[in-house]
Formats: sequence, C-alpha cells, structure tokens
Amino acid sequence: MCGIVGYVGGQSALEVVIAGLRRLEYRGYDSAGVAVLADGGLAAARKAGKLANLSKLLVEQPLPSGGTGIGHTRWATHGGPTDANAHPHLDNAGRVAVVHNGIIENFAALRAELEERGHRLESQTDTEVVAHLLAESFSSCGDLAESMRQVCRRLEGAFTLVAVHADEPDTVVGARRNSPLVVGVGDGEWFLASDVAAFIEHTREAVELGQDQVVELSRGGVTVTGFDGAPAEVREYHVDWDVSAAEKGGYDYFMLKEIAEQPKAVADTLLGRIDDAGVLRLDELRFPASVLREVDKVVIVACGTAYHAGMIAKYAIEHWTRIPCETELASEFRYRDPILDARTLVVAISQSGETMDTLMAVRHAREQGARVLAVCNTNGSTIPRESDAVLYTRAGPEVAVASTKAFLTQLVACYLVALYLGQVRGTKWGDEIDSVIRELARIGDDVEAVLATMEPVRELARSLADNNTVLFLGRHVGFPVALEGALKLKELAYMHAEGFAAGELKHGPIALIEPGLPVVVVVPSPRGRSVLHDKIVSNIQEIRARGALTIVIAEEGDESVVPYADHLVRVPATPTLLQPLVATVPLQVFACELATARGNEVDQPRNLAKSVTVE
Repeated sequence: MCGIVGYVGGQSALEVVIAGLRRLEYRGYDSAGVAVLADGGLAAARKAGKLANLSKLLVEQPLPSGGTGIGHTRWATHGGPTDANAHPHLDNAGRVAVVHNGIIENFAALRAELEERGHRLESQTDTEVVAHLLAESFSSCGDLAESMRQVCRRLEGAFTLVAVHADEPDTVVGARRNSPLVVGVGDGEWFLASDVAAFIEHTREAVELGQDQVVELSRGGVTVTGFDGAPAEVREYHVDWDVSAAEKGGYDYFMLKEIAEQPKAVADTLLGRIDDAGVLRLDELRFPASVLREVDKVVIVACGTAYHAGMIAKYAIEHWTRIPCETELASEFRYRDPILDARTLVVAISQSGETMDTLMAVRHAREQGARVLAVCNTNGSTIPRESDAVLYTRAGPEVAVASTKAFLTQLVACYLVALYLGQVRGTKWGDEIDSVIRELARIGDDVEAVLATMEPVRELARSLADNNTVLFLGRHVGFPVALEGALKLKELAYMHAEGFAAGELKHGPIALIEPGLPVVVVVPSPRGRSVLHDKIVSNIQEIRARGALTIVIAEEGDESVVPYADHLVRVPATPTLLQPLVATVPLQVFACELATARGNEVDQPRNLAKSVTVE
C-alpha cells in the first residue's frame, strides 16, 4: 500500500524524495515523512495527514541538505494515522532510519525481545522494531547491507524495507519480500521506489528486484544479493512512458484525465495483435499451442474492479471457446481448496501486478500444477514475473485510486485471450475472430462518442448529491457493469450503493425500492439476445411502478425503454459481449461528478490506496 522513495546522488535528496512521494501519494495518504543524511548525522521529519502537511512542516522546520535520503507516504495498518506512527522510524540513538510497506507478522515477539534488552519503542507500528534490530546488527557487523540481510532472515510476513544509517552517509539499502520495490538507474545517481512513477522525471531505466533480495545503492553503483548474501541476478528494463503521463495534464483530477485517456488506452492494448495474415498473435503468451489445446477449465482470479473484469471475461471465454470458466475472488481462492491440475488455466488480473491476494492465489495455483496467465498493466511487477505467461494491458500509469482505464483495458486483454484460445482450439474461425477484432478497434471511437455526451450525466449526478443510496441493475454482462458502477460510487461518493442481477430483483432486493430511490439500469441490446432485453424492460417497469427514479443506460436506437426512463443515457450500439466497454463509461463519470458535488477527494478517497499489497 504505502509509497517508498530512496535516493543517492548529487541532487538534493530532500527535493527528489518529496517529488517522488508526491507521485506516490495515491499509495497512501494517512501520513508522510522523510529522512536525510547530512553533516555526519541523520535528520528526519514526519507528519500525520497528507503530504501537504509534511511540506508545511519542512518550511517551518527545514532539514539540512544532503545527497542521500528516504521518504514514505503511509496507508495505516499497525497503529493509527498519527505523528508518532508516521515513518521513518528511528532507533533510540537516532542513527538508523527505516521506512516500510507491508506487515511484519511476528513483530510483537520481536518487540518484546527488544524491550527486554532495554530498547524504548515509541510507536504502535510493526516497523519500529526493524530500526532497532538494524541498529543492534550494525553495532556488531558495521555494514548496513549485511545488517539488513540478518534482520530480514528474522522477519515473517510481507514487506519492503528501505533504510539509511548515519555511519554510511552515501548508502541506501532496501529489501523486498512479497511487496514492490524497483531500482532507478540514472547518470551518477540511483533511486529506490515502490513504483517507477517516483523517479520517472530523472530516469526511465529501471532494475527489477526479485523475491527475498537486498539492494544496496551507493556512489559506486547498485549491488543486489539474496537474504543469504549470495549475489542475485536482476533484469534491467526501459520504462516506455515519460513524466507527462504521470501528470494531470490540465485536468482537475487524475481520474478525469484517465477517463479521457480510455480511447487511446484501448487502442494501445490492441496494437500489433494481428499479423499480416490476419492471425491473432499474442507474443507475450509463452504457452505452446499444444498446452492451450489441453486446457479443460479456466479459472479467473482477481480483486475489486479487476474481479468485475473477470466476471465479464467469463461470458466471452465460455461463449467463444466452450471451455468452462469460473471467476473467483482472489482473497477467497486458496482457502476453499480449489480443484486445479495441469489442464487448468488460471488467469490472474491485476493492474499493479502487486495485489497480495492475487499473488497468493497465483502461487497456490502453480503449487497445484496449474498454468497461470497474468493480465497486468505494470511491466516487471511480481505477478507477471511469477506467472507462466503475461498479457500487458498497456494502459499507461493509472494514478487515481478508483480504476477506470485499467478496467477497460483489462476487458480488452481478456477478450483477446478468449479469442486466442478460440483460435488455437479451433472453436472460432479466422473471419469470426477478425470480425470481433474490427469491432474492438472501433470501440475507442465509441468511447470518445460517449465522453462527448456526458454533461447531462454530470448534471444528474449533481442533482443527486444529497441522496444516500443508489442501486444498479443489469443482466448478462450488464450485471458485472452494475457491480462496477456501485463500487465506483462506494469508493468515491461514500454512498450506500449495490449492484444486483436484475433477475434477482424479485427474490429480495425489490424490498429496497421506495419512492425517489435512484436505480441505474444497464439495458442489453434489443438485437441478438432480445429475450434479455425484454426481461430487463419488465424489471424497469416493476421498479418504476414502486416509485423508483429510473436512470437507464441503453444503446442508440432502442426506443422501447423511453417510456420507462426518467433519465436516459445513450451509448453506441455494440455487440452484446462488448457492451461493457461503453456502458461502464457513464458510470465512471457519474461517480466522479457525484463525489465532487459531495466535496470528496476524487483521486484519494478515504481509507483506500491504489495497490493493495497486504492480505
């Protein structure tokens, strides 16, 4: 969850670290802090609340200038969001500073040991024990990297740690287990961060860190070892987007910018997927065709918005490949003892590639002998590295906590996977695949058309700012769209919002309908599966008869819904399976505008963080 930055080089470490934290604040904003090495000592500052509070403190109480420093923006786990619990945490002598992302599961036992030896711990966090353990180890070995290795071998849980010591003024040491950390390689300067966005204005050259590795940054370069001290192999890579992609670009919020970027993101995800012969090529998929032909079950694992993308993907996979498909919440997956074997294909969907629940599901699936395909937006992240194959969504950086363009590109990537399986297994002819790809290629223009007509949706959202509940209904692929619409409203507007399968309405949820209650209904196309359309029109009549305020999302040309819609939102006509790509967009705009009208933080909703790196 938390954001971490470290720096060694010729610039002002404080300026570099604060700028990096500003780009990582989406990872947590309960508190923030920095530590710099200068004049033979260590100076730190930390403050509860958002980064602006820390910046104000630094104006009032400046830190000395130096070329080595670390910083942290926190999403609270152990201990509330207070000054005392903010990172960095120091040892009693004030010579070691540590920042941390994750959870140290055995911290209570370690804390008790330290207190028995006379250490004075002043916070409620699990992190503080690491500072004291590092100080003890350093007093014996005199080497910060070795101290980190010794301490990490004692820790249980998931963690990224970054530390400095006043006796090594040109060194930053980091460690990772089940939590993200990446190295940035500049010209005579080096960076550590939870995300490349922290250092993208300085360098686009990065180094992946593997599981259970310790990295040492110094004026001499970068050294990476395992927790056991053995040299480790690492992979260098180039970040294919620049600093402008991580800025707001004139928009009031990152979410608005990312909603507007969706047509391009969809196009980029499709780019180069068809060869000159019209054959679908997914070069990142390293599975031999023979393996995919043997697959007899697909299981999709994901969390949150990615889970909704997986629910929609299930319809496409089963329809186009005739392979049974299950969609599972990654947080529940391994605890129910799922039945997996070598003929099971597990598709793990994660924007960040670091979602801990999904990562644990991936590991469990591989232990059971299943093949794992990652659908991910972040190059070099943990889930793709630990999967058998990956399909990158190419959405570019997504900074707003509430996901938008990542969701649409996850859908497109899952459609490509389904089509590719159909191609390899012979359940879809080439011209059928080409027809769907052509429809997908037009979706960017359709999304652009939807975005151009959103002012009535914004006006509607503003008029509902004082409401406390909104319900969402859908059928077929419209049901996951309803769930996604409700999730966006919960995340951003802090309203009670629920999504239901419209056919379940009469089995209980209709009791919630009362006069004036806003209900958003996602209407399938009257073309093709017309029975679905007719049934949901009946559902609209049922709720309207009980006084609901009906907000109907329907394709252009569908006139049968007009008499029953208090508010009608038009989207372009698309094939049934692809409709979520256009039907979701008004719900994103609706949630964003309603949150703004209620005075909420759009990019940084309360209690949330972009990447959930703890279970």
